[in-house]
Amino acid sequence: MSFDRLIAKIIETGNPTVVGLDPKLDYVPDFIKEKAFEEKGRDLKGAANALWHFNKALIDAVCDIVPAVKPQAAYYEMYGWHGVKTLYKTIEYAKEKGMFVIVDGKRNDIGATMEAYTNAYLGSTAVDGKTFEGFGADALTVNGYLGTDGIAPLTAVCKENDKGIFVLVKTSNKSSGELQDRKLDDGKTIYETMGDMCESWGADTIGKYGYSAVGAVVGATYPEQLAEMRAKLPHTFFLVPGYGAQGGGAEGVAKAFDEKGLGAIVNSSRAVMCAYQKEGCDPKDFAGAARRECIRMREDITSFVTALKK
Repeated sequence: MSFDRLIAKIIETGNPTVVGLDPKLDYVPDFIKEKAFEEKGRDLKGAANALWHFNKALIDAVCDIVPAVKPQAAYYEMYGWHGVKTLYKTIEYAKEKGMFVIVDGKRNDIGATMEAYTNAYLGSTAVDGKTFEGFGADALTVNGYLGTDGIAPLTAVCKENDKGIFVLVKTSNKSSGELQDRKLDDGKTIYETMGDMCESWGADTIGKYGYSAVGAVVGATYPEQLAEMRAKLPHTFFLVPGYGAQGGGAEGVAKAFDEKGLGAIVNSSRAVMCAYQKEGCDPKDFAGAARRECIRMREDITSFVTALKK
């Protein structure tokens, strides 16, 4: 199953973190932007080109110490088809460098439309008797609130193509409790019920490390619920946003992991991409600053997590 590959990379690097590649032009050093604008124009094409060179340098800087990247599709779609091309190139390049790629798309639909989303990001599309991968990601974030009809097309492709999904369960944003914390007639919260569904949806895709191809997004900003979900969802691998810029700390994040130090991967986006701004170093050392932040993050989190074991 797909998360076996991710977990193997986590063990290999000793690093249960993922770099979110959610680039804004404000994050990109001026020398990269100016060169891209000169080559491609001061428009969407030039902007997308700047993002590509920024992403490529970041990937080069961290691919040997970080197991995965997580590009958020919206940050590319805002630049039109030029941005979508940069998303494709980013996925392709990260995979060439041996990294596991999670596309943060939060897709949500049913039937043929969900099959189309699935084929675009995790599967393949037939053209004149041949099949071709669209984006070729390893995993995709999805919204499960349309129920099984929206998840079944994904799990089928996960089994066929060795892919994975992360379903929104308890998200890191401040207003998540407005809906997710509400209790149903059986006394369970909505997020707890969604977690139970993840366990059920992934029951026949459990890999050698004990985790299925159906993961869950559980935010670092709610450590008590993170601990609760870890105890109740023994076969569900967690993607944990909210560390760092959103206020989640390493001690709280540690509650996402099992007794072997596995079971979760923690995301950091802005803190890595903008590390050079925080350091105040030469912008031309932006990739070096990103690497230093990834090492700091790794050491911070693993200081609270049991040593990774095979």
